[in-house]
This record gives sequence, C-alpha cells and structure tokens, in this order.
Amino acid sequence: MQRWRGLEDIPEDWGRSVVTIGSYDGVHRGHQLIIRHAVDRARKLGVPAVVVTFDPHPSEVVRPGSHPPLLAPHHRRAELMAELGVDAVLILPFTSEFSKLSPADFVVKVLVDKLHAKAVVEGPNFRFGHRAAGNVEFLAEQGTVYDFEVEVVELYVSGEAGGGEPFSSTLTRRLVAAGDVEGAAEILGRPHRVEGVVVRGAQRGRDLGFPTANVETLPHTAIPADGVYAGWLVVEGEAMPAAISVGTNPQFDGTERTVEAYAIDRVGLDLYGLHVAVDFLAFVRGQARFETLEALLEQMAEDVKRCRELIAAAEGTGS
Repeated sequence: MQRWRGLEDIPEDWGRSVVTIGSYDGVHRGHQLIIRHAVDRARKLGVPAVVVTFDPHPSEVVRPGSHPPLLAPHHRRAELMAELGVDAVLILPFTSEFSKLSPADFVVKVLVDKLHAKAVVEGPNFRFGHRAAGNVEFLAEQGTVYDFEVEVVELYVSGEAGGGEPFSSTLTRRLVAAGDVEGAAEILGRPHRVEGVVVRGAQRGRDLGFPTANVETLPHTAIPADGVYAGWLVVEGEAMPAAISVGTNPQFDGTERTVEAYAIDRVGLDLYGLHVAVDFLAFVRGQARFETLEALLEQMAEDVKRCRELIAAAEGTGS
C-alpha cells in the first residue's frame, strides 16, 4: 500500500481512482463498511482505492485545544486500511490555510486534479471544506460536473453498548473514557489499543513480584478510565496475556497517570526502549488504595488470576 503525505507526494502519472475521505480515527466497523465499499467499487472499476485523511485532527486547527483523544495513530490506521484492501492512503496536513479551502476548491484541488476520482464513497453525514459547508449532496452535484460518481453508505447502528447510536469515533471515545473497553471493542471490531515506548518507572512492580512495562503513550491517546484490565501486551507481533493497570498509583501517592502492563507468567523480559501495544479486553476493577502492602499484594494476585481467566475464555472463543 502506498502512503502519501501531502498532495505533492501523489505520483504525477496517477490515474483514475475511487476515493473516500475522513478522519477515520479508530477505523471502526462503520468506517470499515465505507472503506470496504470503496475497495469493492474500485475493484469493479479496475482502479485503485484511496483513503484521504488529515493530520492533525481538523478540530485542533479549527478550535485549538479541542484535539480529541485518538483511538489509533496514523500508522495503525494505515495498517488497518491495508488489511481492508486499500491501495493508497493520502494524509493531508490540516493547516489553518487548508481549513479555509472552499468545498468547491477542495473538490478540484484534491479529487479532480490530483486523485482523478472516478467515484467517491462516503457516509451520510460527511462534511468538508471551509466551515464544513460541503456535504454529500454538494459532492454529488460536483460529480456531474467533473465526471465522478458519489455513493453514500449507511453506517451500522451499535448494539447495547451504544444504545442504538450509529457507530462513531465519538461514541467509542466515550466508552473508552468510561472504562467500557468491551463496548468499545464491539464498535471497533477488535480490542481498543494503546501504543507507546516502554520507559523506566519507579520499578515498584518488579519489587512486588509483578514487573510491568511502563508504556509512555503517544500524544492525544484515548486511554481507558483508571482501573485494572485484562488484555494483551503486544511486543514485536507477539500478543502476551497481561494484567493492565491504568491510573496514578494511589498506593504510593502517585500523581502521574500511567499505563502499565504485567505480562502474565513471563519472566526475564527486557522491553525498555521498545515500541509496544496494549490491547484492552475487559475491565476488572477500579483503582483503589489498600490499608496494607499485604492487602495490595493479595489483590494483585487475585487480579492476575481473574485476568488469566478472562483472557483464556476470550482466546477459547476466538475473540
């Protein structure tokens, strides 16, 4: 899959293509439906499928300080899109100048002059251009002028976790923030993932017999609510069952919020400096302060036992 950053990266001899545009944070099941439709349409037309997305998130430029927590960094989104059959991803630097581009100019500069769109596939609520003035109706009108089709794909409606709302990144972020990682996974179609580099912490877990990987998360990461979770620590493609702690470590009067993962039944791991991922399977309990160190150790042992059970059950069902 080709990855382009900016319009100037697009090959000059690029031909017609099927395009879909959006932030696509999380590449959740609603996004997957749109992207798969674009890929299927591209295959039928015999042209490549291109996803156009933005960096930073448009809201940060339009309303500084409002950058939403991200469900997936750009490299992860690209990986997920490649798995769906996308041929190229175009990341457009979203600047103040770019935000002032009118919907008509966006169509010409991006879809017509550079990507030579033969078809554009979007969800029903797609908006684009200055002040989000463009919509799918305007896009369809432009298609009649510039010879491209516009297809609108209805989004899924979520189940119990979302109360019947259409699948969306906003809903997923809300569930993650509440610690409902199972509800988030229902929308994402996979466990919510947090990535970062393993750094040296206070090493209390090692002293207590539960050495953890202290993950310095990427900026703007959507981190689940404080508590203990079952999940996996993913290192160089290997997913290791893990007990995950999110929070400030109140037992030791901590103030900095951290994500730490204990790889269950693994010894001698040296992960410092490695880029790792943490996949969240299920919430186990909230963050707490214990009366004694012995009580904490007893609870940690119980947490690991519960995590082991939850992970075994999930792996047994292919979740």
